[in-house]
Amino acid sequence: MSRRRYQPDADDINAFRQALSKAGVRPLQSNRADPGRPRREDEATRARRAAATDAGSDNATGRSSDGRVEAVRPSAYLDFALPDLPYRTRSQLKRGRIAWEAGLDLHGHTVNEARLELETFLRDAEAERARCVLVVHGKAWGTTSDYPVIKSHVNAWLREWPSVLAFCSATDVDGGTGAVYVLLRRQR
Repeated sequence: MSRRRYQPDADDINAFRQALSKAGVRPLQSNRADPGRPRREDEATRARRAAATDAGSDNATGRSSDGRVEAVRPSAYLDFALPDLPYRTRSQLKRGRIAWEAGLDLHGHTVNEARLELETFLRDAEAERARCVLVVHGKAWGTTSDYPVIKSHVNAWLREWPSVLAFCSATDVDGGTGAVYVLLRRQR
């Protein structure tokens, strides 16, 4: 059942504006908040601003776009977090204490298919306002390389994704070093 919102007519709008004017309400001159104190300029703040600036630019030539990624060992523990992520949140993620709400298995995919699946999955998770998701990448070595290709690429892709706050290898129950928990920023 849908609710229809009340649409005020022109008389109601004019009456509202006149009441605001009589009360002394004036339009804002600036759309920026003034907290009354100087801006912080510590290392974490600079790193956060730099990450936000980098994430905001739609740069199609990321380091994983050209196929060069840092190779990781099959048993390597993956761990990444933005500098200002609270220690407690990161610790809960590492211990598997944040329940994951959706999962993706990338076994059997080529690198291009895996990237497309991962991007679609992350967009859908953002749209559903998921906080934590599980991505199973496996530990299998590529047929033409001597390292786990999908795992290495997932490690690079997640670091570049703008809404990823942190990720780490899963606990043994959820796949161990063959899977990662991904903590996402919730869109407002």
